[in-house]
Amino acid sequence: MSVAFTREEDLEAAAAHVPDRPISPHQNLVTPEGLAELEAALAAARAAYAAARTAGDVQVDKTAMALAARDLRYYTARRASATLVGPPATSEVVGFGSRVTFDRDDGRRQTFRIVGEDEADAKRGSVSYVSPLARALFGRKVGDVATVAGGEVEIVAIA
Repeated sequence: MSVAFTREEDLEAAAAHVPDRPISPHQNLVTPEGLAELEAALAAARAAYAAARTAGDVQVDKTAMALAARDLRYYTARRASATLVGPPATSEVVGFGSRVTFDRDDGRRQTFRIVGEDEADAKRGSVSYVSPLARALFGRKVGDVATVAGGEVEIVAIA
């Protein structure tokens, strides 16, 4: 068969085997900031894909093309399934988008914002809404105590 009759996707798939990024089975809730990050990641994936295609023969850099195609598929799917959730209506009860400060029973005070899965990053002070911590805090108020990872946390502030 002539190469003229092969599909472009077949060339990309054959270029290098890179497994797809897993897509969460949970609803894809995003904050306004998370949506902006998702759109930036999608734009970067589109640019990387276009650059890989224009760089020449797919066979020259198999991995770059495979990674670009994988990321484009992932961010396209995540953007298509994103559900924007605005700021919490109240700071009296913990909900999606809340910034919660709590004291652990070992004396540590921590603050995390509850966000979507793609934007969650504990180093930046955010946790996914499906994390055990977020699930333990949802619906609680300042002064409430919740059990997290076998220990207790007391909510001291919600913003």
